[in-house]
Amino acid sequence: MARKKALSMDEVVRMYVQSMKLVPALNTRRIFAAWDEASGAAPYTLKRFFRDGRLYITLSSSVVRNQLSFQSDALVEKMNSILSKDELFARDDARVSFVKELILK
Repeated sequence: MARKKALSMDEVVRMYVQSMKLVPALNTRRIFAAWDEASGAAPYTLKRFFRDGRLYITLSSSVVRNQLSFQSDALVEKMNSILSKDELFARDDARVSFVKELILK
């Protein structure tokens, strides 16, 4: 019986997450966390939804929504910067990738 190459825990966890098809859900959660960090509007966020590169955010305050709408391009860049530094964010999944557009409601 031949020995096999030892795998690190990082590799084993990545293989497990991919085999269980958890990557899209985990990426979506990381995107929501990036929204909270980049915007600072977590207390005002009611609903979050992500599909096809679009992040839909429903806010409870029209004043906060108006202020964030002026910063939407900068927020998208900041969220993508946070996601690119995040080791848990899987970049190779085509279903849930980086944020392309921010839609505030």
